[in-house]
Parts: sequence; C-alpha cells; structure tokens
Amino acid sequence: MNFDTLTYERKDRIGSITFSRPEVHNAFNSRMIEELYELFERIKRDKGLRVVVLTGEGKSFCAGADLNWMKAVKNYGYEKNFSESLQLAEVLNLIYTCPKPVIGRVNGAAIGGGTGFVAVCDIAIASSSAVFSFSEVKIGIVPACISPYVVRRVGEGPTREFFLTGERLTAERAFQAGLVNRVVEPEQLDDAVDEMIRQILSSGPAALTCCKDLLATIAEQNLQEAKVHTAKVIANLRKSEEGQEGMDAFLNKRKPNWVKE
Repeated sequence: MNFDTLTYERKDRIGSITFSRPEVHNAFNSRMIEELYELFERIKRDKGLRVVVLTGEGKSFCAGADLNWMKAVKNYGYEKNFSESLQLAEVLNLIYTCPKPVIGRVNGAAIGGGTGFVAVCDIAIASSSAVFSFSEVKIGIVPACISPYVVRRVGEGPTREFFLTGERLTAERAFQAGLVNRVVEPEQLDDAVDEMIRQILSSGPAALTCCKDLLATIAEQNLQEAKVHTAKVIANLRKSEEGQEGMDAFLNKRKPNWVKE
C-alpha cells in the first residue's frame, strides 16, 4: 500500500503505521485523514493481523493540524468545515474501535489533534522527551473531535484543566494523568514497544477483539444490563474454539496454538 502522508509495513502479524510528514512535524491535513481512514478500514478486515503500532517519523509524533491546511480551513464555509471535521471524528473512532490492539509509540511531540491520536490508542508508550498539549484554545478554537476519547482516557477533571489552559505537558505529567501508559528513555522506546507486542501476541486474538468490544459496550450499559451481557460474553467464549484451546493449554501446561515459538 502506497500513501502520500503515511508509511505502512506489515511484518508477520504486526502492522506498523508511521506519520510521514517530518518536514512539518507530521502535522495532519485532509489527505492524511483520508489515508488513515482507508488504511484502518483495511486493517479492520485483515484477519491475519494481530497488533498495530502507530508512530511518527523523525523527532515528532504528530504536531496537530497542518498550518497550510488551517489557512485553507479558515476560509471554508460551515458545510465544508463540518464535512472535514466529521471525517476527522470518523477516523478517530475507527482507530479507537479497531478490532486489533493499537499501540501508540510516542516518539516526540504530540500537540493538539496529535494528542488525540495518542488518546485513541489502546496502549501508549512515550519517550521521556515527548511533550503534549491541547493547545487549541490558544488560537480560539477547542479540541472538539478528540474530546470524547480524552475524557474517557484521563477523566473529566484532568481534561478540564488541560483543555482550558492549553498548557504544555511533560511525558511524566501525561503518565501521571493516564494519557500514556508508560514513559521510557528514548533509547528504550523500541524495546518497550516490542515487549508490549510480545505480551499481546501471547493472548488469544479473538479474546482481544472481544475485550475491546466488551469495554466499549459496558461503558454504555447500566449494571442490570451489564450483568446479563457479561455473563453471555464469557459463556460464549468458554465454548468457542479459541476458549477451548486456551483452557486446554492452561490445564495441560502447554502453550496455546496462537503462540509461535
């Protein structure tokens, strides 16, 4: 797959996506949004793929919206603005609901909408040199499309502070808030991501997909609804081919068939 703003490599069961506009710190424009949508639609249908890594080329992860694109956006009418904003919202949701686990390899600055791409990853591992900011209020707008995912990830209290101040956050501050899961030294970033990939690959692929669906579903249910739904989920998995294989492997002290030596 050839793209203008991204690179994608599929090696064995791992898909690696790189924001590839280093000359503008991987800022996104309408073309990148289109390509992300196309790529994640393909990833969703790729049955052999087990895990996805999202990162940036060069020194930055993603610096938010591209300035040249913003110059054009400034002159759009409401309908054009709404259409492009909805496209971004759809891409964020597509990544967030991807049936494969998505790991954010945050190699550098994640600003504005770039921080939103961190928030929609299942697991985010950041370099200690990375910085974060929801800086939209500084130019008179708001982090609208990314807001549902940031609130879900860090909670309303921290989100209020970060959105209203637009302050620059260190990697450690982002970790304390729950925006990222781990912070490591830059030279340790690849090893930390590889270890997370190994952890994911040792788990049942259908179970991982079910986990993501379960988390999304129970967030919208009351306790009475969740009681029945969760019982159905585990009952179905116990009788599934993967569940039978996993339990048999555990009971007989062997590795399940989805684990490669």
